[in-house]
Amino acid sequence: MTPIKDPRKNVYEAEVIDSSVIDEGVLKKVLRQAGRTLAKPALEAFEMMMDISTPPQVKVSMLAALTYLLMPVDLMPDFIPVAGFSDDLVALTAAISLWRNHMTPQIKNRARLKLDKWFPV
Repeated sequence: MTPIKDPRKNVYEAEVIDSSVIDEGVLKKVLRQAGRTLAKPALEAFEMMMDISTPPQVKVSMLAALTYLLMPVDLMPDFIPVAGFSDDLVALTAAISLWRNHMTPQIKNRARLKLDKWFPV
């Protein structure tokens, strides 16, 4: 994902992010370890990133938050019980709160359906 400079404007436009950037299988594996509490914002971020109506700058920040979640080494290593995923949860909720006006009911519903499928109640 390389930013493209538009010479007519003094802004950067992000390339389209497709599903190959974040492997849903890898995301599912990490979230099964983390549990339902972390899975909800992660799936909302993933669905927001994949939604065609989401602006590029929002997609890039969601990608950054999800990448932080998938990194094995971060501020609080994920292998530490309970606390290991706390920094990931903070990163995800912070990114989502920045762009909450782009969180549509359809995105939330798609995330909830995956959450219920992966973590049956």
